[in-house]
Amino acid sequence: MSNNMLLDCRDISYKYPGSNVEVFKDMSYRLSGPGFHALFGPSGVGKTTLAKMMTGDIKKHGGVIHKSNIQRVLYTHNLERIPGWSTVGEHIANTTPDTNKAKIEDLISTFGMETHTNSQFSQLSLGQQNRINLVRYMLQDFDLLIMDESLANVDEVTKEHIILKMKTTFSDRCFLYISHNVAEVAKFCKQILVLRGRHKNPQTVSIRGQDHTNGRDLDKRSLERTMLEIVNAF
Repeated sequence: MSNNMLLDCRDISYKYPGSNVEVFKDMSYRLSGPGFHALFGPSGVGKTTLAKMMTGDIKKHGGVIHKSNIQRVLYTHNLERIPGWSTVGEHIANTTPDTNKAKIEDLISTFGMETHTNSQFSQLSLGQQNRINLVRYMLQDFDLLIMDESLANVDEVTKEHIILKMKTTFSDRCFLYISHNVAEVAKFCKQILVLRGRHKNPQTVSIRGQDHTNGRDLDKRSLERTMLEIVNAF
């Protein structure tokens, strides 16, 4: 993977089908380099819509989305479900490319799911379902993984362990983390893209996060300043 990964979006405009209201108007932003980035904003501001533009699922929009050294973009969300006709362990094994099968055991353990591989998906709690679904995506080949509230319903200690492990294991990949938790994105992400209402100009504000990783001390005052910047960006 290249350190010159770039997602450059210029003059993005979009209206929902059948609506005259513009969700985005001449909006520009960029995400550069591998690592954890965040897309942050209130409900209804268009975060998921913007994510689906990045994946190419929404193509009919104004402006240009340019990707450099980003070939495969995947999107996962917290309400995603997997088939119930096999155990989650069997499903993971069947959907993982052969080149990545050696990573299964380590990721299952990292996500704290080693005692649940013989369970049906429906038998898991919401937090466990989200964890096993995210494991499934982590085992695919991707350059950019968009995680839309993918760790919702997971306790804070487990969530931190997972995020730090992901940042270490996949340091050459790009992640876009969509979350409503201001402390979380300020702490773990290196760039926070704050998406504001359509009447605000500019519609996006980029804020530098603390990018906390294993082996680094976290400056609580700096974290608080970053959180304040995010809140004030609205």
